Amino acid sequence: MKYFYLGATPEVDREALTAIGERVAMEFGAPVREIELPDLDFAYHAGRGQYASIAVLEMLVAMCPGDAFKLLAVTERDLSIPVLTFVFGHAQLGGRAGVVSLARLRQEFYGLEPDTQVFLERAQKEVLHEAGHLFGLVHCHDGGCAMSLATGVRQIDSKRAEFCARCAARIERKPRG
Repeated sequence: MKYFYLGATPEVDREALTAIGERVAMEFGAPVREIELPDLDFAYHAGRGQYASIAVLEMLVAMCPGDAFKLLAVTERDLSIPVLTFVFGHAQLGGRAGVVSLARLRQEFYGLEPDTQVFLERAQKEVLHEAGHLFGLVHCHDGGCAMSLATGVRQIDSKRAEFCARCAARIERKPRG
């Protein structure tokens, strides 16, 4: 049997991880197993004050369990890639590993009062987005689809926590083997 692994770095809130795990299990129809991840200090880029998502992906690929259908990690660390100021997440297109940063999904990041409901909705949308990339989906032109590109939280907020019919039809939800 293959599992959809959900990994979390030590600082990730359990409530958020539980909500994300439930959403992944419901959406993809695969049993979810949790896996603990190490701290991401190895990926810290002092000049940017962020964590290199490419290095994180390389670590995830190296530690991906043999019975993993997919491995999606969540972290509170702010992620970036060399060509962008930040990324909400990063995943291998059609691959096995991806990561979502929860840092910029929180209202507090923008100097606002905490709002757990808004945060959890954003987290679920971004997890679906990065998981969609793992299943081979590219960015969708339907602005309400979970696969639409978001360069800010307002765009995330305008998405639905689901795939449009076209994207949903392209995902093979049941793991093989």
